[in-house]
Amino acid sequence: MDSLLGFPQSPATAILRRPLISTSRPNRNAGLSFRAKPDDAIDPLLHDAVNSASLRFRETHRPEPLFVDPYAGCFVHPNAQMDMKQCSHHYCLATKYIDDKLLRTVNHIEGLKQVVLLTDGMDTRPYRLSWPTSTIIFDISPDRVFNGAAEKLKGVGAKIPRSCLFLHVPLESSDLQQTLRAKGFNGNRPSIWAMQGLPVMTLANFEDILLTVSGLSMNGCGFLGELPAWLAETEIVTKTSAREWMEKLFMNNGFRVDMICYEEVAKSLGKKLAAGPYKNILFSSEQLQFSDDQMETWRREFQRVEEQGDEEGFEEL
Repeated sequence: MDSLLGFPQSPATAILRRPLISTSRPNRNAGLSFRAKPDDAIDPLLHDAVNSASLRFRETHRPEPLFVDPYAGCFVHPNAQMDMKQCSHHYCLATKYIDDKLLRTVNHIEGLKQVVLLTDGMDTRPYRLSWPTSTIIFDISPDRVFNGAAEKLKGVGAKIPRSCLFLHVPLESSDLQQTLRAKGFNGNRPSIWAMQGLPVMTLANFEDILLTVSGLSMNGCGFLGELPAWLAETEIVTKTSAREWMEKLFMNNGFRVDMICYEEVAKSLGKKLAAGPYKNILFSSEQLQFSDDQMETWRREFQRVEEQGDEEGFEEL
């Protein structure tokens, strides 16, 4: 049996968490400094989000685009120049890669499908991708950027596919796990998590994100996307050591991770990668642990079996 992201999966690879007394985790993200500045002209979060939207807008208007984002134009300047270069930008290749992985994964999930997008607030995937019925999409992003983008999207008639639900979770939330659960996220159901554009200020910030994803995603679920390369700049020198650093960082939170080569993605799509440095690392990972909700469910069942002496129920577990 394969995992949701296509990794070969065996029950023996699951990593059990320590027994839980409570499903809540330490509130490590309570003090994260993600708030945007009040002035749009000097707001770095808004600036970065608009830059990414501009890349999607230009890609959309190329002769043979990797993807079509009909809504990116509402975020960019009316006089934005088109990109007529033949080479594909790293960001656009990553966008295509993430799009395809998300859709491939959710189309193999039966029943309710949970998608969590960790974004810059201007991600248009909830509107532009063909989500299957019964997909619930959570967007974790800076609240102010998201609210401004939502108004623009509403103005151009962007709509979520029928029979799907879209919910925003402010990145500034004092407890992301609690907020997601309050909005209906179920750690006993499959999910797929994707990160692109999310403001990450420090390595500790990203570790908090990993902690959140690890606590909520079931064994076999996937987490993919882009993380800032500067997180590892002080700890890595070569590509090999970068991979080792990534593997250790993710495995500490229960994930098996692969670094994805942008050149290989470009080649698989019949494109040529644009020259020049790029600030992000593309990755795809699989959860090897059980979610906190799974562990709590089993803890209660084991307690019931122990109290009632239900040997048949124990054997079923």
